[in-house]
Amino acid sequence: MGEIVLAAKITHVPSIWLSIQPGKHFGIRRPAELALTEVGRRARERGADTFLIADTHWMNSIGFHLNGKARHRATYVSHELPHFIHDLAYDYAGDPELAELIREEIVAGGRKARVHTYQDLGLEYATLVPMYFMNQVSDIRVLPIGCNIYSTVEENRRIGEALLRAVRRSDRKVAFLASGSLSHAFPPNEIAESLLDDVSSELNRNVDHAVLEMWGEGRIPEFLDMLPDYNERCTGEGAMADTAMLFGLLGWREYTGRGEQLCPYFGSSGTGQVVVDFPVPAHHTT
Repeated sequence: MGEIVLAAKITHVPSIWLSIQPGKHFGIRRPAELALTEVGRRARERGADTFLIADTHWMNSIGFHLNGKARHRATYVSHELPHFIHDLAYDYAGDPELAELIREEIVAGGRKARVHTYQDLGLEYATLVPMYFMNQVSDIRVLPIGCNIYSTVEENRRIGEALLRAVRRSDRKVAFLASGSLSHAFPPNEIAESLLDDVSSELNRNVDHAVLEMWGEGRIPEFLDMLPDYNERCTGEGAMADTAMLFGLLGWREYTGRGEQLCPYFGSSGTGQVVVDFPVPAHHTT
């Protein structure tokens, strides 16, 4: 029987990629670089053989989609911020078998899902930036699931539960990554470049800090009660689908773990970012 060996909420902002390029921004995201690297180290230490990534940059409008290619190999340039991320070559094994099990479980739960193997279906940077730091040896499989931008918190909770059921049916040791921001309100063009290292509003900053406090203290039911409003009022990235999937997979209101923050909270082009590792319940790993 398969198991979840790691579950984390992670950042993927393109300024992390900028941070490792020569120039004036070199090193600006060093704490995030180290945090992502640490998540990868923990995944490897726990025997992970697949990274299952809820990718908020693979935004779907109908149903739920998995990139089930046997091999992910290409060179990436961001259509959103090509001056931040370009010429990013990647080569990772995929996980078609787990993708199909997930599709079956999502469908069994009453939702629509598809697995795709199109040659030109590439990876998005919400997968690629974390993988650069976590999967340098490139021997852990990579399986992204897209985030439906019209989905609800309740629907994504059920997707998270389906992910867990599928993993248990498999023989995989899975590291699940909820790859998305906290608050996600971009500033107007006139001031956007001045907020490279900041959050777009004090409201968003304060709510993000309150969320991190809830996670760190294990006040998960309280957080879940506010998640729909948090998504709406703080402009959730990808409908905060990754976060709802994460807690659905962990047990939702029954989850009693406390998140371990692996880097300081930081602003990036107006958005709130962090890396938090959530302990996996014992019954998920046996």
